[in-house]
Amino acid sequence: MSGYIIASVTVTDPVQYEEYKKWSGAAMLAHGAEVCARGGKIEVLEGDWQPARLVILKFSTFEAAKAFSDSPEYGKARTARQGAAIMQMIAVEGA
Repeated sequence: MSGYIIASVTVTDPVQYEEYKKWSGAAMLAHGAEVCARGGKIEVLEGDWQPARLVILKFSTFEAAKAFSDSPEYGKARTARQGAAIMQMIAVEGA
């Protein structure tokens, strides 16, 4: 069963966030992530959730999604993101 990472991001420092994007992109490549959505147009259909930026990544398994998040490669991205964005991230098992 596939695994997904879904993240809601509020960028607070766009210049520094570019450094995060560089490292997170390298981590995604290293872990075989398929980018389903990354910062595209958002339209609220129900409720009051207003994410500023939404990212959806697909992995081969739920465990692979968690391994990406826990990896040294993504750790570099996480460090680069400090002070540049507020992130809420979940892993979810999917079809």
